[in-house]
Amino acid sequence: MSADASLHEKRLAALAETFASHIPFNQVVGLHFRSLSTERCELVFKMDDKLVGNYVQGILHGGVIATALDVAGGTMAAAGLIQKHGDASENDLSIRLSKLGTIDLRIDYLRPGRGQEFCASATLLRAGNKVAVARMELHNENQELIAVGSGTYLVG
Repeated sequence: MSADASLHEKRLAALAETFASHIPFNQVVGLHFRSLSTERCELVFKMDDKLVGNYVQGILHGGVIATALDVAGGTMAAAGLIQKHGDASENDLSIRLSKLGTIDLRIDYLRPGRGQEFCASATLLRAGNKVAVARMELHNENQELIAVGSGTYLVG
């Protein structure tokens, strides 16, 4: 592995650590990274009583679904920024990443959020100088598609 590739992998690992461990609401949801690359990310979380939106049916809250998809999309926007500015110093990259934010988020809820474990995945559709666009999906442990989304993120 080249020094540039090694640095890139370290930066992606630090990004995953930041999103999973340093954002309090992500900790409440229980988001953990299964994988992260410049092509795709996968976050997983387990069903928990505190995540229920409909207590009669015991299904996942729509806000939790939106959160998981937004984190996946935002992570991909950040990964695209890291790739695009791979030669930037740690300080410059930190400043750029600190300005990342969701501009628009669209979620289509396709099925009730039933399951014991969920996986939110995302791919980057566009990584521009100012804006990135991601496509996201949420599946349960049976690979049933629960929701899809698209997000637009400020990256510059």
